[in-house]
Amino acid sequence: MDRFLKAAAAGAVAATMATVASAQSIVDIAVGDERFSTLVAAVSAAGLVDTLSGPGPFTVFAPVNDAFAALPEGTIETLLLPENKGDLTNVLLYHVDDRNLTAEQIPAGSNYFKPILASERMCITKGAGGVSIADGTGESANVIIANIKADNGVIHVIDKVLLPGTRPACH
Repeated sequence: MDRFLKAAAAGAVAATMATVASAQSIVDIAVGDERFSTLVAAVSAAGLVDTLSGPGPFTVFAPVNDAFAALPEGTIETLLLPENKGDLTNVLLYHVDDRNLTAEQIPAGSNYFKPILASERMCITKGAGGVSIADGTGESANVIIANIKADNGVIHVIDKVLLPGTRPACH
């Protein structure tokens, strides 16, 4: 019996260690996915790697590289300059909610959400066609992949960079 308990305990420790070894933060997932290379560069330039690798929880609306490429020419290069770190940080924090919100937890209809960039709001609309997010420009991003689960939250992949600005109409 004692040998059985020791073997069971050793198995439980090994299983726990394997789970810890495979643990992935939102940053780890983004770094491992080429579609997010521009986002990863921006998060690094803004000094947000440690924050988004932390315990969370976070919901990140993660724009793909094509979304960054669709911004006006020179926008990314300008935001990545050290003197624009504050603006870059604000844009990135506009993409983050401090909850773990799966697509199923987003209520139907149009609702205001408060990103970590506390002075701003976005309007998230969930309907039969999926989930869209209106930003401060009045334009909308679409969630193209939902519910990429990380240890510290969830990633929803979007097709547009969300920009702070005027509170979008919502309802």
